[in-house]
Amino acid sequence: MTSKSAVKLSAVTGAAVAAMLGVSSANATTLEDVNSSGEFTCGVSTGLPGFSAPNDQGRWTGIDVEVCRAVAAAVFNDPEAVVFTPLTAAERFTALQSGEIDVLSRNTTWTATRDNSLGLNFTGVNFYDGQGFLVRNDLGVDSATQLDGAAVCVQSGTTTELNLADYFSANDMQYQQVAFDTSAQSAQGFESGRCDVLTSDSSQLAALRLQLSDPASVKVLPERISKEPLGPVVRQGDDEWFDIVKWTLFAMINAEEMGVTSENVDQMRDNPPNPDVARLLGQDGSYGEQLGLSNDWAYNIIKQVGNYGEVYANTVGMNSPLEIERGINALWTDGGIMYAPPIR
Repeated sequence: MTSKSAVKLSAVTGAAVAAMLGVSSANATTLEDVNSSGEFTCGVSTGLPGFSAPNDQGRWTGIDVEVCRAVAAAVFNDPEAVVFTPLTAAERFTALQSGEIDVLSRNTTWTATRDNSLGLNFTGVNFYDGQGFLVRNDLGVDSATQLDGAAVCVQSGTTTELNLADYFSANDMQYQQVAFDTSAQSAQGFESGRCDVLTSDSSQLAALRLQLSDPASVKVLPERISKEPLGPVVRQGDDEWFDIVKWTLFAMINAEEMGVTSENVDQMRDNPPNPDVARLLGQDGSYGEQLGLSNDWAYNIIKQVGNYGEVYANTVGMNSPLEIERGINALWTDGGIMYAPPIR
């Protein structure tokens, strides 16, 4: 169990690293730096299907990966102008603080401590999640309230550890923690019998379940014990770069709401059906210039990467092996909570 003092110490240490390296400052010019190099660096996971993982050809894929490709499309008009750096949970914040990466897009939960004390800014939410539990069917367990005394596999350096401790304490239960550095290692530990239960965000459990030798032999319990708003992160002190990453995500969400897709975006740009679409696609206003980009920044995102709904479907949704229903990640107009500020 990680104590509050340990969390605070970690936060202070991270902030100190950033200060020593001179990364978080009002004079940061990330956009100038990446324009000079012709690419930027995006921190991703060490391999989580649906979110960030290399495919059989070695190409990185996933909903977090596509956010960074969208940023590259907005900045460079080239979704491939991004270098992906795999990071463990323990490495990710230091890599961003130190300037090793320019954006962290790695299924990372937005919390008060991370947002307020690490010298970092979350730019939005690209997946709303919640922590759950994966068990073998033959364990005879139907609820997380039956897990008293269980050995639980968990990834270290995550909010998952803290939520696990809180849940068992609140329910007056005991457990044995079996910690691993990566999600893949935790799944391997579960499959090898080192623990009775695997806990992680429910989306990760869906991905890790498919990696097991017999996915049908396990199930996810119904309880969700936390709120896990996952989203991209940047360093504090550079509002211009913060705005670019933030509005890249917002453009993708707004595009889905307006019905603008990678297939019809040319038609929509040439004949905007309403002022909202005209503003989104650069036919009215100077919203790209406000970001330090060209006015067709959002058009480039949608044309080359897709809107939020397209990306969701192809990475974690019904067009993917995970087949995760939209649920609360549906647009606010469709019963979910996915919502973006207007471009106007």
